[in-house]
Amino acid sequence: MKRKAINEKICVLVLSGAGTMVYAQEGVKENSIDEVVVTTGRTKPRTIITSAIPIDNISAVQLKSTGQITFDKALTYAVPSFNSSQQTVSDATAHFDPADLRGLGPSRTLVLVNGKRKNQSALIYVNDTPGKGEVGTDLKSIPSAALQNVEVLRDGASAQYGSDAIAGVINIILKNSVGKSTVNLFSGITSKGDGFNIGADFNTGIRVAKNGSLNLTLGYSSQNKTNRAGSVTKDELFGVDNAWTQAHPGLGMIIGQPETRVANMFVNFELPTSETGKFYVFGGTTYRNGTSYGLYRTPYWVSTDFGLLTPKGQPYNGFQPEFKTDVYDYNLTSGWKGMFGKWSFDGSATFGSNAVDYVVGNTINTSLGANSPTRFKAGGHQFSNIIGNIDINRNFGTFVLGAGVEVRNENYQAKAGEEASYTGSGAESFPGLQPQNEINKNRQNIGAYINSEWDVTKNLLLGGTVRYENFSDFGNNVSWKGNARYKLLDDKLVFRGSVSTGFRAPSLHQIYYSNVQTKITGNTVANQGTFNNDSQIVRSDLGVAKLNAEKAFNITAGFAIKPFKNLTITADYYRIKIKNRVLFSGDIGYKTGAPGSPDITNPVEVILDNNKITSLKFFTNAVNTVTEGVDFVANYYTSAIGKGRLGVIAAFNYNETKIVDNIAVPSILAGNGYSENFFDRKEQSRITSARPKTKTILSLSYDISKFNFNLNNTYFGSVTWQHATDPAKDQTFSGKVITDIVLTYKITKDLKVSGVVNNLFNIYPDVIDSKGDVVTDLGGRFRYPWEVNQFGFNGTIFQLNVNYTF
Repeated sequence: MKRKAINEKICVLVLSGAGTMVYAQEGVKENSIDEVVVTTGRTKPRTIITSAIPIDNISAVQLKSTGQITFDKALTYAVPSFNSSQQTVSDATAHFDPADLRGLGPSRTLVLVNGKRKNQSALIYVNDTPGKGEVGTDLKSIPSAALQNVEVLRDGASAQYGSDAIAGVINIILKNSVGKSTVNLFSGITSKGDGFNIGADFNTGIRVAKNGSLNLTLGYSSQNKTNRAGSVTKDELFGVDNAWTQAHPGLGMIIGQPETRVANMFVNFELPTSETGKFYVFGGTTYRNGTSYGLYRTPYWVSTDFGLLTPKGQPYNGFQPEFKTDVYDYNLTSGWKGMFGKWSFDGSATFGSNAVDYVVGNTINTSLGANSPTRFKAGGHQFSNIIGNIDINRNFGTFVLGAGVEVRNENYQAKAGEEASYTGSGAESFPGLQPQNEINKNRQNIGAYINSEWDVTKNLLLGGTVRYENFSDFGNNVSWKGNARYKLLDDKLVFRGSVSTGFRAPSLHQIYYSNVQTKITGNTVANQGTFNNDSQIVRSDLGVAKLNAEKAFNITAGFAIKPFKNLTITADYYRIKIKNRVLFSGDIGYKTGAPGSPDITNPVEVILDNNKITSLKFFTNAVNTVTEGVDFVANYYTSAIGKGRLGVIAAFNYNETKIVDNIAVPSILAGNGYSENFFDRKEQSRITSARPKTKTILSLSYDISKFNFNLNNTYFGSVTWQHATDPAKDQTFSGKVITDIVLTYKITKDLKVSGVVNNLFNIYPDVIDSKGDVVTDLGGRFRYPWEVNQFGFNGTIFQLNVNYTF
């Protein structure tokens, strides 16, 4: 069926389980509408070529062809403007891996499951990684085996979907097929012999009653750690060159991917209640247990472990703290959709929750001496939401009208660890959350929107949306969006564009998070305190304003062209200006005095001394940015070449973010000489240069007989790490090309075997050049960059997959 017919001869509502209405013509086969996308707004869906806004429709097959095991990494190698890379030695962040669109941070990408809002994670990223100070969605909780396809809307969408959609929207569509079952087994290992992984997933679709369905996915996987620590014989951080450093050239460090165990279950259930209506339930639960590692406590750093960690009869050689997490993610939506007269209706309720519990192992609390435990329950965080949605729309000839209401309650909790984890100096590596850090806060918001699309002529489409939101903690917001599309050459050429405003509500995490964290500052180890935005210290003593919403203004303009049947090309320019971005401040420490002897005329030093910390941090609205970029995507498929079929995908993204205007330093800090410390050059680089400005994907697939061959080349552009104060010590890590190969052979119609080589040429990032600054590589501990990130540093990985369908 032609695309034009799909869009113009709509007559039957297909009850797909997605929260957004999906339409198709009666009698169309399952795969004939695979280019129709639903995340284009709240009205009639369009195809990629006829949409007024840029959107990618990525199938589960395409994600699998990247050779990546986890969903977030597969999306990284399929969408140029999306980035997620493995973090290390970063406490719980190593188990979540911040991910974002267009380099705008995890907080500004909205994630949906079947068109319904997915809950944020419980974790706020406070370590020195990309996305620092932000909250994202736990994409590691989404199993690839449960996915039918993923739609990535690359445009501001706050007017349609509410907060967080400044950079765009990722809509995860779950499988709803019936009549077959699939078992997938996989295993792999790096070329260095570490990082062994093994896992299995099972998916089945069952017919329920006459036309209902239940699609079920179960999965389990296990991943061992990798280690790519530096190799030095002198510890520059402590200025030590002795027999111990000579005997331990890695300084005891483990730097790489964590050990992880994952179990998940997802369901997608549909039961028609009439010819035009159905009841649906979908969602899933994921449990993830992980172990990462802190900085190794050398014998000259922590002079004794009181015999608690050293085997009896052996000399004390220090110890490696372990950071363990238990992550629980739940998401469940239930609703009914169908027709009330001529109106399409979708009403639903969603519950989502993410929780992370911290355990610090193989460590001690030196304040407790020989009575110290060696394993500490260090507390945890939980975030949950309850959401109710009603969406309606109706066609009035060439005019489509839609409206909806969303009501949401959010809850954020922090619970303290056991007393031994925080008393005195606290557990080495991660002092536990203290009773004063405990929090249990709720907020409510209600949003209502109205939108429309009008096919003014056969070729001209105009659309607009207005949304009102009210948050119980900071007030109201109104967002709007206008978009247009014009078709030429019998629908083969489309010009499109949009203008919109957007917003992002400060997360409950950013308002209420507080803790004490061990950090390396210069060549000293110190405790850093984070105070929440609602505290007297931040609001009164430091004069920091109450957190408010970020505001955005988006412009997108581009074209889509289909010069002949098998080739589609899209290109889009975008500009996103964000005002009052919420940031996590830099370290605010002693300036004129010293720990234990504060300058009482400096209010900051008085706060530090009263709280027995050496520096403090907090969240505040303080930065304005402008992001500009270009997206280019070309898809080409031949009907036949020789005896096989060839597919080519070429995609490119250029993206640059700049800080504009002056950074808003609170007056009390500015008046006491902290303007440069408030958000220094290193912190600024996490916004402007921590992600590649350019990224290119060239993917080739070839099917012939029983073989399928995929060759993927991904170019990650350069990233730049900026020194906090000295530009001469900055370092730019050059761009690299990562090549992945996937070869699949059909042994029988139902049995397939795939061999995968990720990073075929064993490419690593540039090595850190410390340029005399011991903090840059922590005295030689880090060989590869971790504060800015491109693609991780595991090197070549070999995988074997076995897939059986019955």
